[in-house]
Amino acid sequence: MSRIGKKPIPLPAGVKYTVIENGNQVLVEGPKGKVTAMLPGGIKLVQKDGTLIAERENEKQAAFHGLARALVYNAVTGVTTGWTKDLDIVGIGYRAEMKGKSTVVFTLGFSHPIEFPLPTGIDVAIDPKQTHLTISGIDRQKVGQVAADMRSLRKPDPYKNKGVRYTGEKLKKKVGKTGAK
Repeated sequence: MSRIGKKPIPLPAGVKYTVIENGNQVLVEGPKGKVTAMLPGGIKLVQKDGTLIAERENEKQAAFHGLARALVYNAVTGVTTGWTKDLDIVGIGYRAEMKGKSTVVFTLGFSHPIEFPLPTGIDVAIDPKQTHLTISGIDRQKVGQVAADMRSLRKPDPYKNKGVRYTGEKLKKKVGKTGAK
């Protein structure tokens, strides 16, 4: 039994949804923009008292019930408040800066700077110290993917703890080699 699938999705004022393409996708429109979310077959959206409820036809769709509800909830939250991810850059000389509005340039200890083009719908804010990035957008999946791609440019080193990491990420520091005795 899906507990997540049964939770109602609050539908704020100004947010509209339409089911498109034979019931396989949901288009959610709100104050921040439009987002489409996948809707597995056999799952319907019903609006009751200002909330959306995901209902399944039979028990065969039980595996997708919670997934469908979560995808629609993420779309509704994205068009109302948006999604953000924070990254920290740790290391001497490591930094990031904006080049225009659609490119982030990273200096991460390589022989050359790395230019990272931003996809449409994603905004990046860099603090004045150039070591903290805030990635924001209305599509949760895209925001998370861009943050993961930026982190993969220089993953945190387990010996020196240098690199790009999520804010609040706990790292386990390893002990280096000991000298010969």
